[in-house]
Parts: sequence; C-alpha cells; structure tokens
Amino acid sequence: MGFKEKAVSGMLWSIWQQLSGKLIGFSISIFLARILEPAEFGLIAMLSIFIAVGNILLDGGLTASLIRTTDADQKDLSTIFYFNLAGSTFLYLLLFLSSPLIADFYNQPLLKAVVRVYGLILVLNAFFGVQSTLLIKDLKLKKQTSIQIPAAICGGILGIVLAKMGYGVWSLVWMGLCTSFLSTAMHWIYSPWRPSLVFDKECFKKHFNFGYKMTLSGILDTVYQNIYFIIIGKYFSAVQLGFYSRAESISQLPISNISAAVNKVAYPMFAEISNDVVQLKNVYKKLMQQVLFWNAPVLILLCVVAEPLIRFLLTDKWLPSVPYFKILCISGIMYPLHSYNLNILKVMGKSALFLKLEIVKKVLSVVGILSFISFGIYGLLYFQLFFNFVAYYINSIYSGELIHYPVKEQVEDILPILALAGSIGVACYFLDLLLAHLFIPDLIRIMIIGICYALFYYAFSQLVKLTAMRDFKQLILKK
Repeated sequence: MGFKEKAVSGMLWSIWQQLSGKLIGFSISIFLARILEPAEFGLIAMLSIFIAVGNILLDGGLTASLIRTTDADQKDLSTIFYFNLAGSTFLYLLLFLSSPLIADFYNQPLLKAVVRVYGLILVLNAFFGVQSTLLIKDLKLKKQTSIQIPAAICGGILGIVLAKMGYGVWSLVWMGLCTSFLSTAMHWIYSPWRPSLVFDKECFKKHFNFGYKMTLSGILDTVYQNIYFIIIGKYFSAVQLGFYSRAESISQLPISNISAAVNKVAYPMFAEISNDVVQLKNVYKKLMQQVLFWNAPVLILLCVVAEPLIRFLLTDKWLPSVPYFKILCISGIMYPLHSYNLNILKVMGKSALFLKLEIVKKVLSVVGILSFISFGIYGLLYFQLFFNFVAYYINSIYSGELIHYPVKEQVEDILPILALAGSIGVACYFLDLLLAHLFIPDLIRIMIIGICYALFYYAFSQLVKLTAMRDFKQLILKK
C-alpha cells in the first residue's frame, strides 16, 4: 500500500473510530443528562484537569517521541512502559493525598472521596499507553476501533444502570473506571506486544530530551483547555459548571471527531514526509482545507439549531447552557487549524520552539482571563472565542516559515470556506426564526434546517468550485 493509500485508509478508519466512539459516548451522556442533575456533571468537570494533566505527564511527550522514532525497538518500548507505570502510581498517590485540598478549593466535601476513586483511571491508562501508541504509529486504527467501542458501550451501560439506581455522581465515576479497565484488558488481548524486563537509561534520555518539552507544552495546553472548568467551578457554582461542561462536551463532538481523528493520522503522516518540505506543505494545505471544509459548517449549523437541539436532547432543564453552547461552537472552528500547525513544529524537531510558543500563548491567555473574569462567564467565553483566532495566528507564523506557507497564504486558502459556511449559516438562522414563530416541533425544526444547510452548502461548494470539494472527490470518491 502506497503512502497516499495508507494515509487515506488510516484517516477514514480514524474518523470512523472517533465518530463511532464519540457518538456512543454522546448517546450515553444524553441518557445520563436526562437522569442526573447539572451539578453532578459539574463535580466531575472539576476533576477533569487533574486527570488530563496526569495523562499528559505520563506519556504526552514520550509517546510522541516514540511515534517520531523510526527504529524504535523493544528497549524503547519497555522503557517507556515502565516509566508510565511508575509515573502513574506516583501521580495517583499525589492525587490521593491532595484530595482534601481539592475538596476545600472547590468547597465540595464529596470531592475528597470522588478524587480517590476516580484517580485510579491514571493507573489503568498507563497499562495500555504503549500498545495504543503502536497501533497509532502503524495506522492500525481499525483494531483500535474494535477496542474502544465495546469498552465505551459496557462502561456506559454500567453508568446508566447506576444512575437509574440513584448513585448520582458515582455513576459517572464507575462508568469512567469501567471503560478504562476494559480498554486496558482489550489492548493486552489484541496487541501482541509485551514489555521485557528492561529499563534502558540511554533510551529514556533520548525520548525524554525530546519528550519533556512536548510534555510541558501539553501540560500548558491542557491547563488552558481546562482553566474554564477551574474558574467556573471555583468562582461560580457546580450547577453553572454543569451547564458549561455539557455545552462544551456537545460542541466538542464534531471538533473531536474530525480534528482528533485526522490528528491521529496527521502526525505519523507528517513525520514520514518531514524531509520533503514541498510535499509536507502540499499535504498540510489539503489537510487543513479538508478539516475546515467539514468542521466549519457542522459547528455553524449546531450554533443555528442550538436551542431546539438542547431542548430535544437534554430537556428544558439544560436550556441555560444554550448561550454557552453557541459561543463554544464558533470558538471551535479555528481550533483544529492551530493544532495542525503545531504538528509541523513537532515533526521538524522544533520541540523547543513548540514549548516557547505554548508559554507565550498561555501567558497571554491567563492575562486575558484575569482581565475578563469580572465580566462573568460570558466575558470568559467571548475571550476564549477571540483567543482561538490569536493562537492560530501565532502558531501559523512559525510553522509557515518552516514549510514556506505564510499566514497570508493560509488565510487565503481557508477564507472561501469560512465565508461560504458563515453566509449559509446566516440564511438558515433567519429560516429557523420563522420555524420557531410557526411553532414547528423541535425535531422537525432541526431536520429542516439541517437538510437546507447541507443542500445549500453542497450546491454552492460546487458552484464556486471550492478546492476542498474537488480534493475530496479526488482523494475519497476517486472522481
């Protein structure tokens, strides 16, 4: 299988993996949201940063180094495995001992017990980090799909059953633990790799020298991505955090499906052609346009139908999350693009520059957040929207220099897609207002707007001959 065919196949399986896994998770969350209260989701959201940072500390940089290393052997794999295992145990103990402080910080006494149980996810995830990385490195996304989907389904069923029985926030805790445990077990069943009794210091130094910068960058980014959970949880209420977390979760569905799926393939793909700047630029350009071509219209459509969608899926008790949801959808349009710019820095070995950029962006972000917190949640959300565009600009300056793809040229390539998606979104917004005045049922209203948007977007993409549409036909449909 050639490079192009391998990349396309891997990308399709990655998208299917993300789509199927996220849709299953999303469906489960819908059932749980109808049973549980917003405050119970808010409690789990308060812990998201600790789990996320823990996972980054474990393997965020070392696994990226492993993917980048073309001649990784058993010593490399075993060394990283044992480091992850020891690190996860240490982090869990630290989290366990810090649980009273976390509960006091949020003024939520129940969090002490929740942290001590929920934190075990870190240890479970460490057991399959290397196996998962090998599947990604070899673009065996079909096998990953067959692991993640059953684990998500079983964990979700357990969570729903416990929620029905009145376990409240603990239903979310045990659902997460069950999913991680099954993922671990199935990775060991499906993956032939097993660790050897070896920990090589030289191998560790090699991966650590590259990986620690990536890890620090990942921590900075993770803290930033979760800082709104911290601030809302600390200065507002668990109920408001619950509304925000649900809005953020639903808005992330298309972003994580399209962006994360392509990202799994993009980094190994970029790494394979990193010595050919011309080809790297060409592949990156097509990838960027394709992601935006699908991501932008979906998010704008969700923004248009936000109110009937939230009411239909989650019931009226979640309607306060609608304004948050709309802002987050628009904010998410640019996020995939600046993350792909960062992939360019990684495959070109510019991890030091990567770290510097992350520090600069996060310092600017913290200053902005502190400046806007007095305006309440909406001030924070509008700043988040603004800063996503700033982050894209900062990242694209340096990655653009490396592959001779300046910001101006990148903007010229994506502007037609944004203009088309936004224009159709405005037209559909006024159509939705008309349907609302006619008291059309929510599901029918969503379907009408969705069909109209899709038809207009396809028709005008053909009419104006968008490059992304042409590339999609050539790459996927073979036309």
